[in-house]
Amino acid sequence: MAVPSGPVSPSTEAERAMFDFVDAYDRAYEVAADRHGMTVAQACVLGRIARPRGMRELADELGCDASNITQIVSRLEARDLVERHADPHDRRSRRLTRTAAGDELNAAFEKTFEFARAATSNLTLDEQAQLAELLRKALGRPS
Repeated sequence: MAVPSGPVSPSTEAERAMFDFVDAYDRAYEVAADRHGMTVAQACVLGRIARPRGMRELADELGCDASNITQIVSRLEARDLVERHADPHDRRSRRLTRTAAGDELNAAFEKTFEFARAATSNLTLDEQAQLAELLRKALGRPS
């Protein structure tokens, strides 16, 4: 079950719309992950290993403890979806790569998780560009 993404009483209509969108996105992500026998965390980690990644790098990117990544990776590894390899630059560290089975499952997940594509298909191309610009602005990122 997804955790609500916002306060009980949003203070503006923009906040309400943003929270509604994020909640719907989270629910759709959870349904797609479950459909492929994964947790949300497993789907998220699997998707971020498109290129070899360090476990610490992944933990930092996701804002979680390295031990959480270790547990998630162990479950993905048990399903032969990812592999750990010694980092050639630091033998104490591990690099993660997806296996062929991991690539296949991730591709199937991405095909199933159509929420953003479906939501933006309700907008014209100009509205999509405007939305992208507004979201980057809200995040404090330049266009």
